[in-house]
Amino acid sequence: MIDKLEAIRARFDQLGVALTNPSIVNDNRKFTSTSKEYRSLEKIVNAYNEYKKILDDIAFYKEALNGDDEELRELAKLEAPPLDQKKEKLEAQIRQLLIPKEPQDEKNAILEIRAGTGGDEASLFAGDLLRMYLKYCENKGWKTAILSESAGTVGGYKEVQLEVVGEEVYGTLKFESGVHRVQRVPDTEGSGRVHTSAATVAVMPEAEEVDVEVKDSEVKMETARSGGAGGQNVNKVETKVILTHLPTGVVVMCQTERSQLGNREKAMQMLRTKLYEEQVRKQEEEISRHRKSLVSTGDRSAKIRTYNYPQGRVTDHRIGLTLYNLNGVLNGDIQELIDALQFAENSEKMARQN
Repeated sequence: MIDKLEAIRARFDQLGVALTNPSIVNDNRKFTSTSKEYRSLEKIVNAYNEYKKILDDIAFYKEALNGDDEELRELAKLEAPPLDQKKEKLEAQIRQLLIPKEPQDEKNAILEIRAGTGGDEASLFAGDLLRMYLKYCENKGWKTAILSESAGTVGGYKEVQLEVVGEEVYGTLKFESGVHRVQRVPDTEGSGRVHTSAATVAVMPEAEEVDVEVKDSEVKMETARSGGAGGQNVNKVETKVILTHLPTGVVVMCQTERSQLGNREKAMQMLRTKLYEEQVRKQEEEISRHRKSLVSTGDRSAKIRTYNYPQGRVTDHRIGLTLYNLNGVLNGDIQELIDALQFAENSEKMARQN
């Protein structure tokens, strides 16, 4: 492990020098990729520096225990045991940090929620899921913005897209992709019978210009008048932008900005993300063919979680985890679920390395 850590530190130092090189600083693509690699290694290097200091301290106190200085021997007896515990804890942390991350884990994300089976109740549940994710993102200190929305007839959403910006957003939220199922008595149900409805969540790594190049000649743009609140101007000016990517037929729509230009820029970002997500999904499916992954199958149609109101429980079917904290989860307290899913994936990766 030490040899591997030394190689990582050498690479980290090399990247630090590269980031001062004018030819890299002036090349946006190179500077972005170099900066990302530098940041990804920084945590490992900091942990390794701390680990080396602990190893030096342990060696010093071990020597003191065998020495003639009575005062140093007594000090070593007190200080050495806690250092051994710190060493073990840090080794476990470093092993976790050395688990290879997917290249897109550090990216921002676009989270898409669509009402599934269940009619109006599914739309209401989609709204509940959006609120859950907004609360979670707020607790994490991440920035969010609704990119597009289609309201349900009695509330909630038929479809809504949310942009999430922060640190390692995609690597954290990617486990949320799949079918979320709710079991509860709808407000419209007079007999008190429990209904089952569903909504689909898709989490996509947000693409940057360096990830996907979209030529203007490949994009057809249409405009329309935006709906919703916004004063007299909103229905007179065609600010809503609809983009169609001609080679693939992918269509995106944005109407959240006040200007047509602003909506076009956002729509182009969404289009690049849709195209990039298709690449990522194919990669995930290829990976899952080689390993029976519990949590990252690339299958967006798999039922992953059930929210049961009568029993106040949430069950993640991929890892068999049940929490009796439904209200907390729906108020954004989903970290325990995400931690368990990350642990399951990391354990699987570690098993493959050994």
